Amino acid sequence: MNTLIWIVVPYACLAVFLVGHVWRWRHDQFGWTTRTSQLLESRLLRLGSPLFHLGAFGVIAGHALGLLVPASLTEQIGVPEHVYHAAAVWGGAITGVVLVAGLVLLIARRVVNGRVRRVTTKMDKVLYVALAAMVVLGMTATVGTNLLGDGYDYRETIAVWFRGIFWFSPQTDLMTTAPLVYQLHAIGGFLFLALWPFTRLVHVWSAPIAYLWRPYVVYRARRGSPAAAAPAPATVRDRGLHHLRH
Repeated sequence: MNTLIWIVVPYACLAVFLVGHVWRWRHDQFGWTTRTSQLLESRLLRLGSPLFHLGAFGVIAGHALGLLVPASLTEQIGVPEHVYHAAAVWGGAITGVVLVAGLVLLIARRVVNGRVRRVTTKMDKVLYVALAAMVVLGMTATVGTNLLGDGYDYRETIAVWFRGIFWFSPQTDLMTTAPLVYQLHAIGGFLFLALWPFTRLVHVWSAPIAYLWRPYVVYRARRGSPAAAAPAPATVRDRGLHHLRH
């Protein structure tokens, strides 16, 4: 069972992540989009989207730093473990709160606004449920265990197992001793990667860099009465008749 959960499932999810993106690009290029609903509702989107994206960037950066950078390396560059732990916990809590706020607003507009709700696909609903589950597990681990609880040093267990996957030597025994919320969050992260290619999240691989700071595109209705239609140009026959009359 440990081999299935901590070795087979991660590699299977990574394979689906890679192959799924290739399949999606080859068979659904017109669907490779954010499926934006800004024209249907912009008030909640204007606030929720920046909060969600800023929080997501912070959370992803924190995960990358904690999972990919060994504790020995941070100590070598002069960062004590207790300093790193405090920065990681408080940074994760703050970015997590920002992410939660943005996600709640984005989900609320999908529920409250009828027009946005009608264009929400089944895969969008699955994506929001998966995001909510991952956020709840992550906040429980960060705030519940590390900030309010006794704490847990995932860099000595989960991070080592995670790096071992890419070195083709994952140590399953390191995951069996981890708290349950960390186990669920870890395996949920790989399942989320397997879901990624089949959702609107594929747009992150084709979004231009300027997208991060460009303003919203504002659409305005045309005001005033439409301009009078210009008279149709005379045909050759019309011009000929006009000449004969004169």
